[in-house]
This record gives sequence, C-alpha cells and structure tokens, in this order.
Amino acid sequence: MLDQSVVEEQPSVGQLDRLRAYWVRRDTIVWNIHALPNARYELHYSLDGSLELTPQGIQHGTVLPLERDPLGLDSTLAAAFPHLQGLPVLRLAPEHHDLVATILRGQVAVQAYHADDQSLIDATALQIPGVLDDLYHYTGELGVSFDEQKRPILRLWAPTARSVSLLLYADSAKGTRAIRSGMMFDPQTGVWSIVGKPSWKNQFYRFLVDVFVPSTGQFEQNSVTDPYSLSLSTNSQHSQIVDLQSQRLKPKGWSKLAKPSLTQPTDIVLYELHVRDFSITDSSVSAELRGTYKAFSQVESNGMQHLQRLAKAGVSHVHLLPVFDIATIEEHRPDRTRIDFDYLASLPADSTEQQAYLFPIRDRDGFNWGYDPRHYTTPEGSYSTDPDGSTRIYEFREMVQALNQIGLRVVMDVVYNHTHSSGQASCAVLDRIVPGYYHRLDADGNVCNSTCCANTASEQHMMEKLMLDSLRTWAVDYKVDGFRFDLMGHHLKRNMLAIRAMLDSLTLAEHGVDGKAIYVYGEGWNFGEVADGARGENASQYAMAGTGIGTFSDRLRDAARGGGPFVGFQVQGFATGLLDRPNVYEQRAFVERHYQVAVLSDVVRLSLAGNLAEYPILSCEGQQTLGGHLYINGKPAAYGLRPDDHIAYVSAHDNETLFDGVQVKAPLESPIAERVRMHNLALSLVALAQGIPFFHAGDELLRSKSLDRNSYNSSDWFNRIDWTGQQNTWGSGLPPSADNHEHWATVGPLLANPALKPTPEDMAFSYAHFQTMLQIRRSSGLFRLNSAELIKQKVWFPNTGPDQVVGLVLMVLDDGVGEQCDQQFSRIVVAFNGSHHDLSYSDASFGHYNLQLHPLLANGYDPVLAQASFDRNLGSISVPGFSCVVWVEYR
Repeated sequence: MLDQSVVEEQPSVGQLDRLRAYWVRRDTIVWNIHALPNARYELHYSLDGSLELTPQGIQHGTVLPLERDPLGLDSTLAAAFPHLQGLPVLRLAPEHHDLVATILRGQVAVQAYHADDQSLIDATALQIPGVLDDLYHYTGELGVSFDEQKRPILRLWAPTARSVSLLLYADSAKGTRAIRSGMMFDPQTGVWSIVGKPSWKNQFYRFLVDVFVPSTGQFEQNSVTDPYSLSLSTNSQHSQIVDLQSQRLKPKGWSKLAKPSLTQPTDIVLYELHVRDFSITDSSVSAELRGTYKAFSQVESNGMQHLQRLAKAGVSHVHLLPVFDIATIEEHRPDRTRIDFDYLASLPADSTEQQAYLFPIRDRDGFNWGYDPRHYTTPEGSYSTDPDGSTRIYEFREMVQALNQIGLRVVMDVVYNHTHSSGQASCAVLDRIVPGYYHRLDADGNVCNSTCCANTASEQHMMEKLMLDSLRTWAVDYKVDGFRFDLMGHHLKRNMLAIRAMLDSLTLAEHGVDGKAIYVYGEGWNFGEVADGARGENASQYAMAGTGIGTFSDRLRDAARGGGPFVGFQVQGFATGLLDRPNVYEQRAFVERHYQVAVLSDVVRLSLAGNLAEYPILSCEGQQTLGGHLYINGKPAAYGLRPDDHIAYVSAHDNETLFDGVQVKAPLESPIAERVRMHNLALSLVALAQGIPFFHAGDELLRSKSLDRNSYNSSDWFNRIDWTGQQNTWGSGLPPSADNHEHWATVGPLLANPALKPTPEDMAFSYAHFQTMLQIRRSSGLFRLNSAELIKQKVWFPNTGPDQVVGLVLMVLDDGVGEQCDQQFSRIVVAFNGSHHDLSYSDASFGHYNLQLHPLLANGYDPVLAQASFDRNLGSISVPGFSCVVWVEYR
C-alpha cells in the first residue's frame, strides 16, 4: 500500500492560483494544455470556495464533464479571441448551460486526467471575461440616477458576487457609522440595484461586495467605491450621491455657454497644459486658488492673460493633462509637504541636491501628471478648493466656462487604458467588484502591465461600456470639447469607432452639445500584448488612418529633433544642426550627415503635407513614390489618409522639452541665440504643417525642466512655468536620478554653463516667433486644408530628389487649382532652413511668381529675416540660417 504521508508531500500537478484556461462562451473553454489522446477533462466548481488540488486531482465541489472539440474555435470566437486560436477547445454539454451563471458566482477550475489510470495531467483556474460577456450584455444605466420622484437609484454590475450591500454614510468623516442595506440582483443583467429616498441626495456611500477572488483563493468582503462615481470624498474614500443636473452645481450661464467657433477639425491648434503647472507659481493668482480649477477664473492673472494672447494668435484648444480622479495625489492640503523654493533656488545649477531634497517627499507634495486613474468620471479633488464632495464639479465647470469665454475649447486627457491598481490593492476599484474581468490578463492570469500600470481590457463589453458612459458624461455634463487618449493603441479600433459614433450622436437640440465638433485623438503606439492585432485590431497609427481620429506622428518629431525618445540622446536632426553644426556625438563624415539630412527632409516634407500615405514625393534617392511606400528606418515615412488623422508635434509632457532637447543636441560652441533659432525652427515645422498642430505649454517661452525626461512626479520645482517670461527653469539642478542618472555626466556641464541660460529677451523672441507662426497659419486656409485631395492639389515641394539643396525644405501652397481656399493669397511659399548658413535655391517656375514677404514678417519680431530675399528675375530665393520664411502672392 502507498504511504499516504508520502503522497501528501509530493508536489501536485497544476495550480489553482493560476488562470491558464479561458471560459470564452457558456459552452466553450479554451485551455493551453498539451492535448493527449486518452485525456479526460472536467469542470469543477464550489459555491463555498472549497476546491482543493491534491495529487489525486481537485477535491470537493461539483464536477461536470467536458468534451474535447477537435474542430477548435468557431469563426466568431476566433475573431473575438485571436490570441487563443489553435489551442485545445473543450465543450460543456447543453444540459449544463443553465448552471453557468451560478457556477461563476463561486470558485471554478478545470482538470485533465489520464483515462486509463485516472492520474492527474494538469489543473488550473479559469479566465472568465468571455463567458461573462456572453451571459450579461448589459446596456442600461449604472451608478447613480434619479427617478421622477427624485429618488436616487444605485446600480452596480457585479454578476459574480454572492451578495452586494449599500453602505450609506451621513457624511464622509472617518468613523461615521454606515447604514447597511441589501441590494437586489437581476440574474438577466448581472446588476445589483437599490432605490433610495430623496433624503439620500448628497450623502456618501460604498458597496460591500461578497465575491470570490482567485488571487486570494477565497471569498472576500470588499468595501469599495462606485466605479461610476460622479463625486467623491477627500482622497476618494467614499462615493457621493449627486445629481449633475442640480442648479447648485452649475455656474451662472452654464446652460447657455457658447462655444468658440470651429469650422473644421484642421482649424484646431492644440496646447497641452497641466492644471497645477498653470497657476501653482503664478503670484498674480490668489494663494488659495493656485493649482486649482478656479485659477482659470482669475481672468486678469498672468496665466489667463497669456492664454488669451495665444487664443488671439491661433490656439483653439487647451489640452489638459488628466483631470479625472487620480490615485496618487494627496487631496487634503494640510497633509501635503511644502517645498522650500528659496532653498532650491540657492543651490548650484548642476547640483544633485535639488533632486535629492525632492525625492523623499515626491508622493506628498501635491504634484503628479495624473496618469493614475482611480475613478474615471469624477473630477480630481486636489485641483478643487474643497475636495470633500461636489465642489469639484462646480469648479471644473467654471474652468471650462472660463476657457471657452476667452476663445479656447477644452480637451481632456483620458486614461482608460489602465488603472492605477488591480487585485485587492486598496486603490483598486474594478477588480474588487468583478475580479479578473476588467483587466487584460496574460497566459497565467496575471494582469498585463505593458503600460506600466494595470492594463484594462477594452475588448470586454463592460469595459468598453464604462469608457462610453464616462465619455458621454464628460461631453454632455461638463461640455468637454475633445478627448486625447493616452496609449490609444492599447484599445481596439472598434472601441474608438464606437466612441466616435457615440459622440457624433450628441446634438445641441437634445444634449446641449454638438458631438460632431468634439475632436478625438491619441497615442497610436503599437506595442505590448495587443501589438499587431494580437487581441483584435488595435487602435494603432495605421489602423486609425482614415477615421478622422488623430494619432500623434513620431515622424516629424524625430526628424526635426533627431533620434527618438528612447534612443539617440545626442543624435541631431533637421532642426538641431545635423547638417553643418555637428556636436561631439555626431562626428561622422559630412557626406553621411549630408545624406541623412536629405532623408530627414523627405520625412519633413511628408509631414508638412499632412503625413499622407498617398502623397507623391520624389525621394532624395530619385525614387518617385508615395509617402506610405517610402520606408525610412524600417517603417513608412507617412501613414495617414486624411489631414485630421495627423497630430503634428515635436514636444509633449513626455521626454525632454523641446528647448532641453536642443540644448543637449546642439554643439557646445553653439551660442544661445543660435539654439533659440533651432528651437523656433522646430516649432515652425509644426505650426505650418497640414493636419493638427500640437504644442507643449511653455514651449513658446523656451520651457525647460532642467533636462528631466520624465517629470511625472518631479514636483513643481522641475515642472514650473513662468508666464511673465523672466526665467525658464533651466539650471534648476541635475534632473531626478531614476530616469536621468545615465546622462548626468553629459548634462551637468551644460546646466552649469551660464552662457546657455536664456535671458528674458531670448524668451520674448521665442514667444513672438510662436505667436507669429500661429497668426500666419490662421491667415490662410491653405495651411488648413481639410482633405487629402486638396492637399495633393495645392501643396507641392520644389527642391527634392538627389540634386536638392540639402537642408532647405521649400513648400508651395498654390490656390490656382480646383476649389478656392483663400480669399487673400493666391500662392504661398514657405522655406525652412536647417543649416547654420544662408541657403539659396533657383527654380524657373519662380519667375512667374510675384512674391512678397508675409506681412506678419515684413516688419516683425526677427530682424534676421530682412536678409531673406526673392528675386523674380532670377527665379531664386535666399533664406537665413535656422529660419522659417514665408512669402505670399496676393490675388
């Protein structure tokens, strides 16, 4: 007889704390297991969580047989779960399908064993999002709504919970006794609900969810906030019952708020701004309002005056970094740590002391970019004068109203691609209600974190619904004018098209907003577990082309600056001196740099033409081709199908600011005046490109973060902006070690060099240049063509091919063909000189032009442009070094 004690000590096959099988439909389970010919399969479940894996197999619970299907997944499931194609498929008999909903409210696992000797082959728990979507395709309301008797109705989707109770609090104070009420379950929808009393309005609540949690292997009593929260207590400890239609929560004139005019998407100019950065160091804002939504209501402040000037110049939309409820910012002001700015300012420009001082307090200082979602549909409380309750709703609306009234629409940066936490973490919300559903899981059932946080699974119906419902609230109830999707490529294309369709359905007559005027764009980066359509066609740059949903184009960014965000710290580009101002890193032969600039110039031209894949170009190698067929560094030089696909940019909150990038790439001997011209040249490429320009706040003032490439938690010190244009924070110390230490030896001498610190005059010059470029863009519809056909008709590039004057990109906008797009100018010629020297070019066709310097440049901010010339007799133009020159021909 086998010694039983030995059996118990032997390691068992399989693991019930891993989720290696997938229940994708009520009748179908997929398991990544080596299928043996004599294997038998079983489904085990326990409604009290008592399953136990022993060497003999799963013990306790109830057993249902499974049959192997040699045909595998059917076409519907194969399309829904492309990453599971080819894996063994098991079927649950039809007579057991009615049990599935009950099974899912307990512990569930599968096992395989040998038919001949009953020995265990493997066992695992299951991933269940697919079967939940099969059983519960709910489309109704969730969260708080009100009936005709003004009674609040609270609904929570929690189909795997054994019970859900409402915990109601009279206020949000710690220690307040909760009133516990059971909620009713609808087995058809998976929704728990309760009808309250009118007196519940403005009270706080949580849900108590009794649910099996695979990661702990037992049932948990999770006290959790509402994922559909509309208002919260301080630091998100309680949800609040509020009515967004209450007049108390609306600023005066809110219902009749007039939006700044917007004729077409290509009239948009985006300006990316962080709410706290905007006012936290602005002495013209009342101290108690700095860093808050209400600072935008201080219309006479330095910051608001600056934004008004930008609006007059041509900025149309302020893009706000995350303003939903953020998990990583202390909302209670007295609990924040105050930074000693005077001490930091007293330290040397290249000191390690600034970052060393800030590191220990970085999570308590009130600053974070905010890409850490906790509740998607509640305004962040740290930006409110009172984070405890609904004041944040009123003040957020005040901010939108104030910006609209000075001519600026408002974009929200939304982060539905991940949550800050998952599992049983204290900040987790979704996973503590329906464990294992809302997040994307790997082959073992671990939450994927390719976005650096817990990735959500928008391929699941209820995650997509959460996105749609949340966005609808922001659009209708907060009158938000656009949405920028963080890591949009981690969503599916169908998610984004559903969002676009939902927004398009919103009308002024019915909803008070014109949804078609709400612009949507995002990061179409293609990486992680979703790359190349692994979980369904993901919303990458290529996939979104032609949809009118914009994607950030890295083509112009990298061509202008040089290198990329993760490679080539000192690699130079078109605008940073590669051609004839090489730095110590770029010591390759002139002929190599000459060729590389010619290649980059092709990328620049295609970006100026709206990043169109079908735009014809004569490449520097003499190839007549299309932008999408011209491969550079292994990828097409252009990918868009319409101009509003294209977000043109050279800097954003991520990575070094444009000015910092120029500082590290320019040669050491390059004076500050030349560096400023490089910086301005790069901004000109964005401002005058077809598509939609995007600018990082402060770029117009040579904004620096003292070379911090990832300032997400680097405090106000490294992120501050001076709207008065007196200092740009260059030389604020060596940037924080974690993300920048490898470059300290390079950047330290730069920061310590007083000759590289820009003066107020340098900043004023850059600011004037920026405003002028925006005004030039606004001065003619030829810079804002709204179709690929018009761009191909009216935009062309002289000086191309193998015989070009390298370093000089010329763009002609000719209104003489097809539909007339400009009332004032019949033709515009733009020249971008990426060389240190003056460059000239002759073309016989120029002899037919009657060009004059654009009136905004003729007696403008830059005396160097007086050196620019156009000679009609010779058909030639001459352009000063590191300059952008615009000539026009009047009708």
